[in-house]
Amino acid sequence: MQTQTNVLPTFPDDDQRPDANEPPGRAAWLAVLSVAVGSFALVTTEFLPVGLLPTIATDLGVSEGIAGMMVTIPGLVAAFAAILVTIGIGKLDRRYVMLGLSALLTFSNLTVALAHSFPLVLLGRALLGVAVGGFWTIGGALGNRLVPPASATRATAIIFAGISLGTVAGVPAGALIGELLGWRLAFGAAGAVTLLVVCMQAVLLPRLPTDQAVTFSQLPALLRVKKARLGMLATWLVFLGQFAGYTYITPFLTQITGLNARTISALLLTYGAAGFVGNMIGGWAVARSVRYAVIATGVLMGISASLMPVMGTSLWGATALIIAWGVAFGMMPISVQTWMFAAAPDAMETGGAVFVATLQMALAAGALVGGLFVDHLGIASAMVAGGLFATAMAIVIAVWGRDDDKAPGKLRAVH
Repeated sequence: MQTQTNVLPTFPDDDQRPDANEPPGRAAWLAVLSVAVGSFALVTTEFLPVGLLPTIATDLGVSEGIAGMMVTIPGLVAAFAAILVTIGIGKLDRRYVMLGLSALLTFSNLTVALAHSFPLVLLGRALLGVAVGGFWTIGGALGNRLVPPASATRATAIIFAGISLGTVAGVPAGALIGELLGWRLAFGAAGAVTLLVVCMQAVLLPRLPTDQAVTFSQLPALLRVKKARLGMLATWLVFLGQFAGYTYITPFLTQITGLNARTISALLLTYGAAGFVGNMIGGWAVARSVRYAVIATGVLMGISASLMPVMGTSLWGATALIIAWGVAFGMMPISVQTWMFAAAPDAMETGGAVFVATLQMALAAGALVGGLFVDHLGIASAMVAGGLFATAMAIVIAVWGRDDDKAPGKLRAVH
């Protein structure tokens, strides 16, 4: 996900903010920065296996499809954690929640770095899933609480800038470190960053008490809205397609395109940079037609992923398709989340955790489905499968989506 794309409204327990008449001071911005560094570490850790999959598979003696479980397991756990953490923390001070999640992220990275068996690696990645699910339902809302309302949008943008930085720089850098010095050191480096995050947040985050809690009875609100249910289906299809293909892009570029580690790292960097462009295009597109923005996202992703086995056999062909795919990736979160907010803004207040759970479940399913294709039909088939799922999303919205889809006037960024 990328900057300013996670645009869910705040939960009821996130309404306490600094005085609107006081400009945010240095301490407030440093607190925001500590959460932003946390989001960078989280995204880098979540997608770090994408650039290291062949090396990890070889070292641990598993197939690349099985190694893809390193993406599936945290996504699956995060889907449940998004709901259970939201309910389970009740009225607990959000400062302590963030410290706990960041500490768990550190422990996850160190567990993976020191693991000498694949089951232990998966245990470490499962711990990551708890941190991911908890962060996207709690951490994203902190921008609205750490600074006054007039600065909340900027604060939230800074927090989610960590997501873009993790995609653009963190994942390629981790892949390069892994190829040069070993994948364990890449996870060790991520663990060092997350330990720094814990220290920063312990010093910089203020107390964040709350007097309200989300209950189970509030969660199904989204499912009662027809257009929101359609949006959930579209979200499931496009995220499933994204991670069925993208999880295995490094093995594809290694085996089919014949590229070395440094070139692949450069292409992953290019992919992330294209996502920045896609983010801006997506923002422009949803302001004009949410429906067409969602359709365009699915079509562009579907074409670029499906053509990888045909055009991706050369460096120039692979580069062109990865750029197009990156643009679609940048458009993806803002288009589907704007659709959801336009469909049911009131329901998103209490049902946001269900939406986050859907995203993570689709991510997990995509990596799993892609792995099955890789192990049974070859690496190229995962690209085609991912493209078909994304295209199916575009068809669903084109056929059943209504055209009353102007973007809402104001979205408050947070999970």
